[in-house]
Amino acid sequence: AVDDFVGEDHPARLVRDLVEHDLDLSAILKSYEGRRGQPPYHPVMMTALILYAYSVGVFSSRKIARACTERVDFMTVTALEKPDFRTVSDFRKRHLKALEGLFVQVLRLCDRAGIVKLGHVSLDGTKVQANASKHKSMSYERMCAEEKRLEELVAGWMDRADEADREEDERFGADKSGDEMPDWMKSKASRLAKIREAREALEKEAREEAAAEETARKGQRRRRVRKTGKPDPKSQRNFTDPESRIMRDRKTYVQAYNCQAAVDSERQVIVARGVVAKQQDQHELLPMLDQVRQNLRRQADEVSADAGYCNEGNLRELARRRIRGYVATGRQKHGTSGPKSSRRYRGKWTRRMAARIARGGARSRYRLRKHVVEPVFGQIKECMGFRRFLLRGLDQVASEWSLVCTAHNLRKLLRAT
Repeated sequence: AVDDFVGEDHPARLVRDLVEHDLDLSAILKSYEGRRGQPPYHPVMMTALILYAYSVGVFSSRKIARACTERVDFMTVTALEKPDFRTVSDFRKRHLKALEGLFVQVLRLCDRAGIVKLGHVSLDGTKVQANASKHKSMSYERMCAEEKRLEELVAGWMDRADEADREEDERFGADKSGDEMPDWMKSKASRLAKIREAREALEKEAREEAAAEETARKGQRRRRVRKTGKPDPKSQRNFTDPESRIMRDRKTYVQAYNCQAAVDSERQVIVARGVVAKQQDQHELLPMLDQVRQNLRRQADEVSADAGYCNEGNLRELARRRIRGYVATGRQKHGTSGPKSSRRYRGKWTRRMAARIARGGARSRYRLRKHVVEPVFGQIKECMGFRRFLLRGLDQVASEWSLVCTAHNLRKLLRAT
C-alpha cells in the first residue's frame, strides 16, 4: 500500500487527506461535469499534488512530474499515478483561479485550529522577480530614438531594393519575385512593431494618469502640478512581461512584482495577500486590512508596518476603525527606539504615531514586525525556494502568489495538527 511508503504523520499523507476531506473543490470538479469520458487523472489528486509540491518547494511542472516517478512522498499523494509535466502545467493553468480560492479555505482551517488570533498583525512587502529580464526593458526616451532609427533603416531598404533589381535572379532565384523579406529584415521589422506597441502603451497610461489627476484636482483648493499626459522620458516598459516593473530590492534593481502579505503574530500564518506592480506600499495598507476582515469575518486588534505604509490618510483610518497601529514614521537608525523628535512631522496623526513608537522604547509593539512578517518572507524564499514567478501578467502572478501563500499556511497547519 502506498501509505506504507511514508510514516503516519508525514506531510504527504496529511495534505492528501486534508484536500480530500476538508477542502471544497466544487469549483474545480464542476468543470468536468457533462463531458464524455473521464479526466485522465482525478482532479482531487491533481490538486493535492500541486499543493503538496508547493509546500515542499517544488514549483516547476517538470520537476513535479519527475518527483512523481522518483520520490516516495509524491507517490503517496498520487497513488503511483505518473502525470507528465504537460498535464500538471495544463491543470494549473486551467484551474488557476480556483486554486487561488483555496487560500481562504486553508486560512479558515488554520483559524479553526486555533493558530490565528488577530491580536497583532504585521504587514510588509517583498520584491519577487518576474518571469522576465530587466534587460528586455526600454525607456520611453530610447523607444522614440530607436523607433526613428528603425524607420529610417526600413526606408533605406526600399532604396537598396530598387538598386538591387538587376541582381534579382542571382540573389533570390528564378522562382521568386524578389519581393520577399529576407530574414535579417524580418527581425528589424518585428522589433520596430514591438517598440511601437510599447510606446503607444506608455502614452496611453500617461493619458489615463493625467485624466485621473485632473479628476482628483476638482474640488480641491490646493494647487498641484498638472500632468501633461506625456510619458516621462525615463519611464520603462518590458517587452517580455509588460505588467512587471523595474523595482529596487535592497541594493540592486530587478524586474519584479511587489508581493504583499499580512501575517498573524500567533503562528506566522498569512491572513491576507496581494500583488501590485508598484514600488510603493502606502496604498496597500487599507486594502490588506479589508481583506483580513473579509477572510476571517473580523478585524485585527493591532497592526504594525514599516515606514512605506505611513501617510496621514492611513493613520487616520486606523484610528477610525479602532485598530491600534504601530507604523514607522521614518527610517530609524540601528539601535534607536524611535525618531529623535516628532515635531518635524507636519501631520497630526503622523506626530501622534511617532510619539507612540518613541514612548514604547525598546518594548514598543512595533518591534513585533521584525520577527512576525519578515521571517515569513525568509521561509518562502529560502526554505521553500520561491524567488521567481513562473507565470506572467499581473492576474496570473497574483494567483501564483496566492498559491504560494496557501502552501505556506498549509505547512503551519500541518505542524499544529
